[in-house]
Amino acid sequence: MVSSTRQTERRRAINTRRAGRAQSKARTRAGTPVFPLHPEGYDPNAPDAKKSAPDQKKAGGAKR
Repeated sequence: MVSSTRQTERRRAINTRRAGRAQSKARTRAGTPVFPLHPEGYDPNAPDAKKSAPDQKKAGGAKR
């Protein structure tokens, strides 16, 4: 027969693992929502606008 201490410790460990899994799933589901980087009406000429491919080559300069 198993001692009550050993049985209690085992049950606590099982519950801890299960709680950890549940918390992890909850954090994943409640993560950062998807949102557009440049919403409707965004000015493409703004200073923080994403550059097009040809503009990136000009801005990057010569790489050695």
